[in-house]
Amino acid sequence: MGDGLGAETRAVLDRAVAKLKDLGFQIDFVSVPSLSHAIPTYYVIAMAEASSNLSRFDGVRYGLRADEKGQSLGSMYQKSRARGFGPEVKRRIMLGTFALSSGYYDAYYSRAQNVRELLRQDLEKAFANVDILVSPVAPEPAFRFGEKSLDPVAMYLGDICTIAANLSGIPALAVPAGFTTGAIPLPVGIQLMAPHDEEARLFRCAKAFETAMRADFAGKHPAWAPPA
Repeated sequence: MGDGLGAETRAVLDRAVAKLKDLGFQIDFVSVPSLSHAIPTYYVIAMAEASSNLSRFDGVRYGLRADEKGQSLGSMYQKSRARGFGPEVKRRIMLGTFALSSGYYDAYYSRAQNVRELLRQDLEKAFANVDILVSPVAPEPAFRFGEKSLDPVAMYLGDICTIAANLSGIPALAVPAGFTTGAIPLPVGIQLMAPHDEEARLFRCAKAFETAMRADFAGKHPAWAPPA
């Protein structure tokens, strides 16, 4: 990961990579060009699927029913879905419905599926040269409770490092890597990714790393910080 990676996260990632090198891993840098398009691709697909899957929750067959006397069927649908879904779910349903609507399907959903395939191919090329891909779990350290709850875009961008595995279907896991050095130490994790059907390789690498870091983490934990 390059652009957009916070300085504290980069420092912890560099220390983690150095630890892997000390364990005997050969370190190399590879490029996954289509990763820069992963965020919009993932959210177009994820929101379209949310819209499709949640359409069944109409208060009749599934989900909460707003059962009010004398209301019409249309009113019951509207009130049931308004009360049964939270703000983020409603946001995803609306955006997903838009992406799947007539005239926009090819421009958004179909194109996102094409980029998904391109990302899968780029990861295959990367794994032709390395056994494991290492990245941060998120561009920034863990944030405080409620800190970004009113900024959905910032929350979405926090997924940029992990969604490549989701889109391509490769195995991946996250392990603790260290803490920031500020007044309130916050945890930073690294993500390990392996090719299809190579979970065993992934677990061996993670176990070696966690065992080597055990002494560094002994007795340490992030300080809890209340919402600002």
